[in-house]
Amino acid sequence: MSDILAATAAGALLLLPMAAPVQAATAFDPATSNPILFVHGYSSNGSVWNTMAGRFANDGWPSSHLDQWSYDYRQSNATTASRLAQEVDRLLAATGAAKVDVVTHSMGGLSSRYYAKNLGGGGKIDAWVSLGGPNHGTDAANSCFDASCTEMRIGSSFLTALNSGDETPGDPRYATWWSPCDAFINPDTSTALNGASNTRTACLSHTALTTDATVYEQVRDHVNR
Repeated sequence: MSDILAATAAGALLLLPMAAPVQAATAFDPATSNPILFVHGYSSNGSVWNTMAGRFANDGWPSSHLDQWSYDYRQSNATTASRLAQEVDRLLAATGAAKVDVVTHSMGGLSSRYYAKNLGGGGKIDAWVSLGGPNHGTDAANSCFDASCTEMRIGSSFLTALNSGDETPGDPRYATWWSPCDAFINPDTSTALNGASNTRTACLSHTALTTDATVYEQVRDHVNR
């Protein structure tokens, strides 16, 4: 009889539904998905995000939640951070959201980190992303002389202050992606931050970080959880 009971119990267990693994959402959810503020880098504009923003749109993000912001890349990143603060407040008011996700390319990571660290932005950012950001400087900045560009030089006073103490302060979920084939970010590992989720990509060019399908999926899954 005990053998029969054991077999019956085992059969019953087989009929129980298996718990599904916890995964990041891959589509927009009005209840949980934040508007995304895209921040371009040096000598660029909001159009650099056309491919990635298009993929977010295909996954359900409405145009109101995809802000391909453009700014004067020649000004100090501290000045850009003040402009970015205004854009975040505008986007939150327009969408009714409590927080934004900030996705940055190259130098765009510096002004947004300054905003998060020094201008109260940490409380308004849920997820923060840096694609090929010169977070610890790049020798490519030695040949340009705009205020913003000199701030990207290795050992600049701007970066020294920005990286002092906690490199990932406050509440945002920080993540970076860096490529071993990025000719603009030297050294390549400059992008990685202490306290962030740091991902090495395939052999991608600096701009390809914004268009690669695998990077997009990883960024989407990071921001949408």
